[in-house]
Amino acid sequence: MLAGLTWLLVFQCLGEALVRLLGVPVPGPVAGMALLFVGLRLRGAIPETLNTAATGLLQHLSVLFVPAGVGVMLHFGRVADEWQAIVAAIVGSTVLAIAVTAVVMRALVGRSADLAAPAGEHAGPPPDPEEGLR
Repeated sequence: MLAGLTWLLVFQCLGEALVRLLGVPVPGPVAGMALLFVGLRLRGAIPETLNTAATGLLQHLSVLFVPAGVGVMLHFGRVADEWQAIVAAIVGSTVLAIAVTAVVMRALVGRSADLAAPAGEHAGPPPDPEEGLR
């Protein structure tokens, strides 16, 4: 487990260094996660030590949200003052995420249907689920 945590921290530090070096407006841990993803894709497999560490962290993921909750409660007055903007941001980002997910899903379903069709035959759009109800 210690070796897996070490790899996670190494990639986080690499991400921090890359962000500071390039001056890009991305959190260092996010850049490190992207580097880790690329490294794992190139390797083709997840090392057992990294898998063990990641599984252990995921089992206790809820504990990692405690500092964020404490921060919200610490600045509750500001949250109360700016609740309209916060609600608008949450609702807007949720609608946008659902829309992007729908577009990507439609593209992937169409692509997988084309891949499953026999050679030279186009599968066409997916069937309309409401068509059978008419």
